[in-house]
Amino acid sequence: MIHYRKILELNDEGVSLRGIAASTGNSRQKVSEVIELARKKGVECPLEEEMNDRWIEEFLYPEKTMEGSGRQPLDFEYIHKELAKPNVTLSLLHHEYEAGSRANNAIPYSYQSFVRYYGNYAQKHKATMRIRRKPGEIMEVDWAGSTLFFIDRDTGEKVKAYVFVATLPCSQFSYAEATLSMDQHSWINAHIHAYEYFGGVTQIVVSDNLKTGVTKHTSRELVLNPTYKEMANHYSTIVMPARVRSPKDKASVEGSVGTISTWIIAALRSTHCFSIEELNVELRKKLEEFNQRPFTRKEGCRFSAFEEEEKFALSPLPGTPYKISEWRTAKVRPDYHISVDSMFYSVPYEYINQEVDVKLSDDMVVVYFKHMWLTSHKRLYGRFGQPSTLPEHMPDNHKLYIEHTPEVAIEWASSIGSSTSIVVKYLLDSYQSERQALQSIFSLKKLEHRYTKYEIEIACKMVLSMTGRPTVKSIQTILKSNKKKDAEQELKQNTEVNETNFGFTRGASYYGGKE
Repeated sequence: MIHYRKILELNDEGVSLRGIAASTGNSRQKVSEVIELARKKGVECPLEEEMNDRWIEEFLYPEKTMEGSGRQPLDFEYIHKELAKPNVTLSLLHHEYEAGSRANNAIPYSYQSFVRYYGNYAQKHKATMRIRRKPGEIMEVDWAGSTLFFIDRDTGEKVKAYVFVATLPCSQFSYAEATLSMDQHSWINAHIHAYEYFGGVTQIVVSDNLKTGVTKHTSRELVLNPTYKEMANHYSTIVMPARVRSPKDKASVEGSVGTISTWIIAALRSTHCFSIEELNVELRKKLEEFNQRPFTRKEGCRFSAFEEEEKFALSPLPGTPYKISEWRTAKVRPDYHISVDSMFYSVPYEYINQEVDVKLSDDMVVVYFKHMWLTSHKRLYGRFGQPSTLPEHMPDNHKLYIEHTPEVAIEWASSIGSSTSIVVKYLLDSYQSERQALQSIFSLKKLEHRYTKYEIEIACKMVLSMTGRPTVKSIQTILKSNKKKDAEQELKQNTEVNETNFGFTRGASYYGGKE
């Protein structure tokens, strides 16, 4: 039997290799090997009481415990590495190990022994054990039951702050942040900050059934809040809320909430801060201390476990962080606008009286109809009642009116003729209000739907020959009169044509009359 403990203790006291070999009865080569292996694996004096020769041997030479059994040895490093991969389980690895043993004519270990040996190995040599949780697979999130506070500088009152907690179950690495409320905006922002703190994204987010994240959760149906779902899609992750009244579904975060309540929230009970920013600075200091605290039953801490065993498995962050948005519904008004926070945004007039979905961000308003994009507007701030109207959303007659300006009116009149230009310029100069002048010109412009440009120009010319103060009403009267004269003249011409263009007719004598 090799006296591992004695070798390490004598070496710590400075005894030479020759002296240790003579004292323990082991060769100098073996003594040197044990000391070097213990140094590599971090076994240092003073040793704990439980670290007897058998414990140290199993720690330094885990394969020795299986020697002499005639069974196929286990490659623990390979098992631990493979368990980090998606969908790889101990059952699959044992099946592969068993098949390899049969092929080598060796006796495999049973599944129970396989799991036990790996568990012993991982508990002693690795920061995390991958039997239950895979690295980078899950992030559990929740609000802490306890709250913090800071002092309002103006009133001296205590302002309550709520603590968001996120935990990676594999390494137990945690994140915490204080917010002013538990609303959706705070909930989403805390997720974004947690991803930035971890430096990556997990495959799954396990949350509680909060209204800020989950609209409906039954055994048959899961409906996520649209903003929460959109955030998950942005980070390419999946939200899987814990079952109702099933705290075991997120046991890690429940445990972390209790621990953080002690080591962070309670530790800040005597700290006086005067803003939420100051409070978060102090909270971050306590959080770093919490993640650096050594484990009680194994080597390392939460931070080292995360760096060594889980960070590599996180998916990379997207190029830009998620920009929080809010979803609402609105009904399109008869004026083809929707009302959002007392501001008005246009949509295509064909959707009047329809219900639409509205996505609000800090700078944009995006409108959807049955998941189909309709339009986007820059978000308006300031005085209530401001409109944002796009010309392409208007009916043709509205579009014609809204685009009517003095410049456009003069340009249109020039396209008709010189007489029309004189009339339009007179109207613009004669009215006290430009709005009234444009209204009259707009009425004149609408005549183009019933009359040709030539007819309008002739009517304007006739009005100018009769008066120096032309009006739209007089032009309309002349147009109607000209139209009527043209119609009568055309009817007369058609009648004359019918009377001259006749065929052979019988005379009066044919009917017994006189010529």
